[in-house]
Amino acid sequence: MSRRDKLTGIFADTSRELAAANSLDAEEANDRSRVLAGPVRTMGLALDRLDQEARDLQAALQSGDTVVELDPELIEISFVRDRLDEAVTEDDPLVQSIAENGQEVPILVRQHPELNGRYQVAYGHRRLIAVRLLGRKVRAVVRPLTDAQLVVAQGIENTARKDLSYIERALFALSLEAKGFGRDVIMQALNTDKTELSKLLSVARAIPADLVRAIGPAPSIGRRKWMELSEKIADEQHLDRLRKAAASEQFMALASDDRFAFMLAKLAQQPKGSSEVTQWHTRDGKLTARIKNTGKAYSLSLKATAATVGFGTFLSGKLDEIYAEWQAQNTKE
Repeated sequence: MSRRDKLTGIFADTSRELAAANSLDAEEANDRSRVLAGPVRTMGLALDRLDQEARDLQAALQSGDTVVELDPELIEISFVRDRLDEAVTEDDPLVQSIAENGQEVPILVRQHPELNGRYQVAYGHRRLIAVRLLGRKVRAVVRPLTDAQLVVAQGIENTARKDLSYIERALFALSLEAKGFGRDVIMQALNTDKTELSKLLSVARAIPADLVRAIGPAPSIGRRKWMELSEKIADEQHLDRLRKAAASEQFMALASDDRFAFMLAKLAQQPKGSSEVTQWHTRDGKLTARIKNTGKAYSLSLKATAATVGFGTFLSGKLDEIYAEWQAQNTKE
């Protein structure tokens, strides 16, 4: 029995429990007071990945697929990106694992539809990069796949591994839509329903791609926070502020989750020179006022009922008196 099989058997129950807990949206997990300690969460993710890889390998063998070794330089990435950050370095745990134990789980590729003698990845992009770094052949299953079958396989594999963050899922959905895939294919690729797909597409459309790339995958940020950002970001004035913030050294030094929080905090701040509008009304509701302060101008608009129609004239007649009172108060201070 291999080392992986033993670990999978020993920790199967623990892996499933931790994986189920980790699959909750970050905010929902907080709401239910089910926050896992860092080391336990990391172990759970590692065991879940181990268990999933064992199932992947077993499924490939049972399906009768032949695992072959290919030159990684002959393999192209998928025509649809599903990750914001696919960087793999020599220090990456995946690279170290393959260096020590070999590539135990094959990648899935198809013959390239346009380039003779070359292949295209359906899933296993990070494994492909890791093998390239190690200067080895890549173990792969070669299947004839249509474009639709490729993106469905790509999406299902990432969903099973819980690798994609919420915004990466949203961008993947938008990319598939832009490529002309129908909602049925996109829902299958993301293992989601019409309602959730609509929310994913709405978020991806609302937030400019350059800002999303600047923030990064933000793995701990769930649907509600991204929707909040998408709703607040519509104003062009906000977009200018956020783009300037994204170019700052303070922003660049932050991790992806913290960059998201930084952006949301920026939106909560009142920008210089912006208009502050407040409402005032009498206790009896017979008179209301809209007060607008731009920092350079201050306006007050009254809306009166028949009983208070003369209040504006009365107020105008008191302006000298009110100004003198304000001036005296400021002199004392």
